[in-house]
Amino acid sequence: MRYVVIMAGGSGKRLWPLSRHGMPKQLLNIVGGKSLLRIAYERLGGIVPDEQVLVCTGADYADIVARELPELDPDNILGEPEGRDSLNAVAWSAAVLAERDPDAVVAVVASDHIIHPVEEFQNSLAEGFAVAESDLTALVTFGVVPTTPHTGYGYLLRGEPLSENVSEVLAFREKPDWATAQEYLESGDYWWNSGMFVWNARTLLDQLKILLPQTHRAITELAARPERLGEIYPQLEKISVDYAVMEPVSQGMGTAHVLAVGLPIAWHDVGGFAALGEQLPHDEQGNAVSGVSVLMDARENLVINQSEDGRIVAVVGLTGTVIVQTPQITLVCPVTEAERIKELVATVTDQLGRTYA
Repeated sequence: MRYVVIMAGGSGKRLWPLSRHGMPKQLLNIVGGKSLLRIAYERLGGIVPDEQVLVCTGADYADIVARELPELDPDNILGEPEGRDSLNAVAWSAAVLAERDPDAVVAVVASDHIIHPVEEFQNSLAEGFAVAESDLTALVTFGVVPTTPHTGYGYLLRGEPLSENVSEVLAFREKPDWATAQEYLESGDYWWNSGMFVWNARTLLDQLKILLPQTHRAITELAARPERLGEIYPQLEKISVDYAVMEPVSQGMGTAHVLAVGLPIAWHDVGGFAALGEQLPHDEQGNAVSGVSVLMDARENLVINQSEDGRIVAVVGLTGTVIVQTPQITLVCPVTEAERIKELVATVTDQLGRTYA
């Protein structure tokens, strides 16, 4: 049977102070009046019934997720006691589903992506399911066909195509510099690594047993004895699924192989303010604006006002600046420095404690 797991963990520190410890970015109503999680759920378009949709999120957010997605059974909301990177989230989800259904085929999708057109996403997801169902040795990932050089995404190196839209994956590449990204684009051999997958749950767990047997034992124990979650989960090795499974398997270190299904879509990973700004309305001077503000002689700024006491944001003579006002925090920084916000959050926490994190 087919299932979908929406990954909704992570704190979204690069969108601080919009995204805070108690309200991560995937739960913020920042795009079209909906949360990114709600958009991700609606994007599935009934590809599987609601009872076969799960969300993996932080335990602290489980109640908010339940309110955001009332269609889901609360038992389908898996709350991590603490984040242990993507491997443990996908492996735990796979183990839970394998306990429920030994033949579970699982799609893992993200909650912080904006994807258009939705129909193409749904078609590719259905194709990914079909590939994983027809080849039980396949770990399927999705590659976005690149349109420009991009230094913010990882890449997949493709081998010979197996069909018009499916290729073997030869290697995973880290985020490149601009010149390397340009080479990747010109070669036609690379797709952006979307971080979304489809696999038979047992196939993923079999690879984990080979590559990280200690983690496999712990995850298997969790699926059988969920009451031990708070004891076992925080002790799991913190590692991404790409590093732990996908890359080694693509190099022949497991008993499976990695295939990529192409996603011919416009794809935005809303990981920081530059990406968020692309999703907001723009004025004639290229300013992306949300909330009450007044701008004069200002160009190409991102201005977000979430104050709750009638305050406005007034800007004059600025170019290329991020300005975010929340009830508790005001952030001002050049757009070119926005990638340092995660570092800034660490500094704020060091100086003022977790109150503002």
